[in-house]
Amino acid sequence: MSFRLGVDVGGTFTDLLLVNEATGEFHTAKVPSTPNDSSIGVLNGIERVTASAGIEAAAITHVMHGTTVATNTVLTGSGARVGLVTTRGYRQVLQIARSFVPGGLGGWVIYNKSLPLAPLELTIEANERISAAGEVIEALDEAALRTSLQQLAGKHIEALTVSLTNAYANGAHESEVRRIAHEVMPGIPVSISSEVVPEMQEYERTITTVANSYVRPKVETYIDNLKNELRARMKDVQLHILRSDGGLASAAAAEQYPVNLLMSGPAGGVSGAIWIARQAGFPDLLTLDMGGTSTDVALVQNGEAQLRRETTVGDVTVRASSVDIRTVGAGGGSIAHVPELTRALRVGPQSAGADPGPAAYGKGGTEPTVTDANVVLGFLPSSAKLGGDMTLDGDQAAAAVQTVADALDLPLKRAASGIVDIVNENMFGALRLVSVEQGYDPRDFALIAFGGAGPLHANALGKLMGSWPVIIPPGPGVLCAYGDATTRIRDEASRTFIRRFPDTSNDEVRGILRELAASAASALDEEDIPREQQSVHYQVDIRYHGQGLLLTIDISADELENKGLDAIGEQFDRMHEQLFTFALSADKELVNLRAVVQGEATRVRAPTLERGGPDPAAAAIGRQEMFVADSDRQATIYDRAKLQSGNVIDGPAIVTEMDSTSVILPGHAGSVDDFGNILIRPTE
Repeated sequence: MSFRLGVDVGGTFTDLLLVNEATGEFHTAKVPSTPNDSSIGVLNGIERVTASAGIEAAAITHVMHGTTVATNTVLTGSGARVGLVTTRGYRQVLQIARSFVPGGLGGWVIYNKSLPLAPLELTIEANERISAAGEVIEALDEAALRTSLQQLAGKHIEALTVSLTNAYANGAHESEVRRIAHEVMPGIPVSISSEVVPEMQEYERTITTVANSYVRPKVETYIDNLKNELRARMKDVQLHILRSDGGLASAAAAEQYPVNLLMSGPAGGVSGAIWIARQAGFPDLLTLDMGGTSTDVALVQNGEAQLRRETTVGDVTVRASSVDIRTVGAGGGSIAHVPELTRALRVGPQSAGADPGPAAYGKGGTEPTVTDANVVLGFLPSSAKLGGDMTLDGDQAAAAVQTVADALDLPLKRAASGIVDIVNENMFGALRLVSVEQGYDPRDFALIAFGGAGPLHANALGKLMGSWPVIIPPGPGVLCAYGDATTRIRDEASRTFIRRFPDTSNDEVRGILRELAASAASALDEEDIPREQQSVHYQVDIRYHGQGLLLTIDISADELENKGLDAIGEQFDRMHEQLFTFALSADKELVNLRAVVQGEATRVRAPTLERGGPDPAAAAIGRQEMFVADSDRQATIYDRAKLQSGNVIDGPAIVTEMDSTSVILPGHAGSVDDFGNILIRPTE
């Protein structure tokens, strides 16, 4: 009997899902994260989940892991000391960058440009030149390069990036630079742009490859340590890391191209939400993943998450595919404060984190947080246990929130209600970014809420968005681990190919995409995934001729074979009209072609509940006073483990479980479906 393990490391908790490959049955666990060394929390979780399942760790054959190591390295500025090799005359490519300043007109006044990840003093030039057609115009001067690299090695760099002009068309010179660099500075990892992102646009290609080098040593160290610890316990276990686009990468690929992991953690939640909602019959979703530190939101249409060709972490934007996730500093641990200058209540983005955490945790925290406000309002009963064993201290929570109430001269519960209202508005704004501002009507989508804190706020956000039903999946606090365990091995290959439609043909485009598919499939071959278990789809970056904007179109192999360029053009026109309300009659122009190859998903059986009637009284375990709409209401508390399919829970109500607590507001009801999801809809 063999098992697969999904592991998601968050800022506050580490979540695990253990799947029996033969039966599809699973076990979950939730343990505190260990920010100083994430692998400690992972190993603690493995001990707990294997004990719960009654198995030895050696029975686990695959570990699928969503990690924030790359993300945190960029956010904290703790990456490698990176050297950069450019073509002569392009040494300041990172300093020139793009003339985009965030924040509207006021941004020009307050914007402080961050320092490049590869400083100018660690940038050298290579005497060489390749044309945009890939022809060698000037051969590489190896002697001069060797001298420059020797000088650079003396500056104690920890990683090297090579990004030469037009290397996307011909990477031969970059490969030569790497060969020489390995001779001059052995042991220093070298990333070359023609392998990391072989696409046009000098700055984007360079910053992406530099970011790859910047996070690479830390990611390599983390993955190597985790691999060694896992193999000591599980022998021949295979480790896979979740990519930003929701696919899985082998440990070797993750170490070599860690720039593809920058949104690894949040992508797992979206993958898990898609899997859960597919069982319930909802292909169109808005996802809400609210943890202790932040909230991630995304849009899913027809069972597929919306992807972006750019990934942004902090103020670093790289060209790497990622799920279109927007993040706000709104979590259960977000700290509420009243600045002396404005006397206006603010919530976040600062967070109490896992240590000491909210005051209600009783671990020494004293600052008021969203979790403390929920305790004061009665949304989180003091009897609830976070992670199965962490009790809440209502007195400590009230004392913390009282500081806000005093500053605002408001009653305690009114102040707590204000904290929750503000954090809900912050999340509402993020949900609008992925829906309304992308041309989608949120009323056409269900809202699925997960993470430890998501179900507490989901009903209120459903009211703000008009998105029904609000879906609370079983085990919402460990849903990201579901995504890690149920997603598929994925790789892609791309090539810049700038042609107007009249200047190319269906056969030429099909031929290039087939070559790219074969290249991407080779990575899955190395993972021993048979070709018959691999699926292929294509992506095309396209624009109107003369336009700077690019849109990415997804197209299946069948559509490409049957309709060719017409299928690409029709989808582009539809997307352009959705986003900008118009389409043009101008010639369409291909820019980049891309092939994506995926393996089969892990088999996980969705458990079903015993059928019952509409009355959930058998699951009721108590009563709780809840402050809602400026008045106290009596809410019934239910044990989710005792609910049956068909039960209908009228609000106000609170549903508790091991890893989360759900709130159903007055005027709403939650019906339990066959798979244990609670589907909340308005009754008034």
